Amino acid sequence: TTALASVATSSQPLEILLCVFVGIGSGISILVSQAVGRGDRDQLQKLVRTSVWLLFAASLPLTVIGLLLGPWMLRLMQVPADAMPGAVLYLRITMLGILGNMGYNFNAGLLRGLGNSSSSLQLLFISCAANIVLDLVLTGALGLGIGGVAAATAIALFLSWICSIFYIRRCTELALPVLPRGFDAGTLRQIVRIGLPLGLNSALYSIGHVFLQALYNLQGSVFVAGCSVAGKVGGLANITVTSLSQATSVFAGQNLGAQDYRRLRKGGWMIPAASGLLSLAGGLLMAACCRPLLLLFTQDEAVLTFAVRYIRIVLPFQWCYAAFNAIMSFANGMGEIRYATIVNIILLWGVRIPSSYLLAWLGYGGYAMAGVPLSFVAGLLAMLFYYKSHAWADIRAHAEAQESAK
Repeated sequence: TTALASVATSSQPLEILLCVFVGIGSGISILVSQAVGRGDRDQLQKLVRTSVWLLFAASLPLTVIGLLLGPWMLRLMQVPADAMPGAVLYLRITMLGILGNMGYNFNAGLLRGLGNSSSSLQLLFISCAANIVLDLVLTGALGLGIGGVAAATAIALFLSWICSIFYIRRCTELALPVLPRGFDAGTLRQIVRIGLPLGLNSALYSIGHVFLQALYNLQGSVFVAGCSVAGKVGGLANITVTSLSQATSVFAGQNLGAQDYRRLRKGGWMIPAASGLLSLAGGLLMAACCRPLLLLFTQDEAVLTFAVRYIRIVLPFQWCYAAFNAIMSFANGMGEIRYATIVNIILLWGVRIPSSYLLAWLGYGGYAMAGVPLSFVAGLLAMLFYYKSHAWADIRAHAEAQESAK
């Protein structure tokens, strides 16, 4: 239980440090998709060269900052005393994998922008499989405990990055350099213009989760471990959401580049609807059959109680998250970053965090996770207003003009 709590609490500082650059990776994907839609090969190569330069320019200083500030952030999060030593150890080791983590995310963004999301998923599968095997070897056979889990994660991240480099160089027409070879200033400004707001949005989101994690930590290690285990199982239901959201950004960017507004109008509502329906089916199925899956991660009955509660409160509303996240991804792919960013911030800081703390203040801290589905519903209601925006009206007007011209 203590080990699970250590791993769960130590992941948040790493996410905060990385999320800005993961957002920039998403910006790269959007720009690549738009360049593909226009058929602009020169711009594609500038994006590739600049992304590699940015990877090394950001990841190495970030590793040093994380090693220095990580333990302080854990103390700020009020990590339980029994979990603190393991959390510090896990954080310091995984910080060494930042280059591999960012490298994979940047390269996956390039592949998604090309419309090749299946390859990035296969590379992620290789990383996950390697992580599982290394976990078994380092913790089971060698008995390295939390340090072994952290080392397995860091090594698997580097493996996924290296595999993505080989794949892009061999199986695509992109000339991806292994080491930085300069950058294009105009392309860098484009990446920052689109990617930085996405990254700052993710950073604010992760900071908010630090506040939530601090609240969860106050409920004790058993509660933290239960939420952590539930998060692993819930992540299976989240695969559909993540995959469709990434595909939606690419779809919007490529069709915007190609100026195919009829497809944009059709996909702009069909993709969120399909994502919501698939997630509803998966969430309900997972909530009904969660206990056998949870037993794969823990046999502690107290931990299982909180894990089952978390899944049955959160997953039935996962479809709301899937639908509004698809609308956000569509808007991002169109370059309409501002509205989605504002909604994301409000649903976390205005709904999820206050409602969770309110439940704890009223004496229902064991149900603090109920703030999550409340924010899902609020996010969907807010993003539905995108269809009343000037951006959506422009898409419809251009689509009607293209139909009239045929």
